[in-house]
Amino acid sequence: MQIDVLELGPMANCTYLISQGKEALLIDPAWDMNYIEHTLAQKGLVLQAVLFTHGHFDHVKDCESLLRAHQLRAYIEQNDVLLSGLPQDVLQPYSGEQDLQIGPFSLHIIPTPGHTAGGVCIQIEDALFTGDTLFPGACGRVDLPSSDPRAMRKSLLLLSKLPADTRIFAGHSYGGRCSSTIEEEKLNNPFMRSAIKDEKVIF
Repeated sequence: MQIDVLELGPMANCTYLISQGKEALLIDPAWDMNYIEHTLAQKGLVLQAVLFTHGHFDHVKDCESLLRAHQLRAYIEQNDVLLSGLPQDVLQPYSGEQDLQIGPFSLHIIPTPGHTAGGVCIQIEDALFTGDTLFPGACGRVDLPSSDPRAMRKSLLLLSKLPADTRIFAGHSYGGRCSSTIEEEKLNNPFMRSAIKDEKVIF
């Protein structure tokens, strides 16, 4: 499995292009559909699916044209459908934890509300695409509409229980870095450390 990071837009957004053979997935495509289409064509990839970690505008911006061009519906947790602002006919809503088989890709969808009500992390093999739930050394904002600080703490605690060598790929490259591991975050991320410390209080 190949993971390409496409950093696009003025907010250091990370779109992830995951490929195996000639088949590909996109996670959080936004901002520059021409560049994304060029990259797909340059690599000779056939897009099989699009998935969103959550519905904030900076993770879905301008993606409608891509979805229509490839005749695809993007997977999104149902609680973030309205937040995305996208037409219903380009979305494939689902509810809660999911296991999906898309071509050669086996995906596990982990609900991680907190930043938004419908925020999720997407696990493929040992890679976890965390959107704005978990960043290297930080977590997503919880002062926005549909955010929930308590839910975020529960989500961070849940992620801390994944295998230590799980690689994380965040929704932004804040500080020039978008990747880490669960082990590193358990050791160094103050928000995850606090959630682990207060597990009995959280639940």
